[in-house]
Amino acid sequence: MKEIWVNEVPVKETVPGYKGRFIHTANMTFAYWDVEAGSVSPEHTHPQEQVAKVLEGSFELTIDGETVVLEPGKIVVIPPHVKHGGKAITDCKLLDVFYPVREDYRSL
Repeated sequence: MKEIWVNEVPVKETVPGYKGRFIHTANMTFAYWDVEAGSVSPEHTHPQEQVAKVLEGSFELTIDGETVVLEPGKIVVIPPHVKHGGKAITDCKLLDVFYPVREDYRSL
């Protein structure tokens, strides 16, 4: 068993305003984000399935042309290779879970 304290994982900024802490298992990546209000994640795709959850705040997410507002308690599943992007309406804390592992986040 390996215990990990999220607040001890190094912070990496992937795009302006998106500061993430990445935890990798053999099969998944957990990304804990602190996002500044107004920060935008440009539209993109990746081969991983993604589960997105807002822990604090409000986040606008567009998936394949359909926009939803995520707040605590709401989860969305983004299939592999589907275009998506978002914007923090307020300061946010987010959790994204990816399967399989986001190798590009390992190298940050």
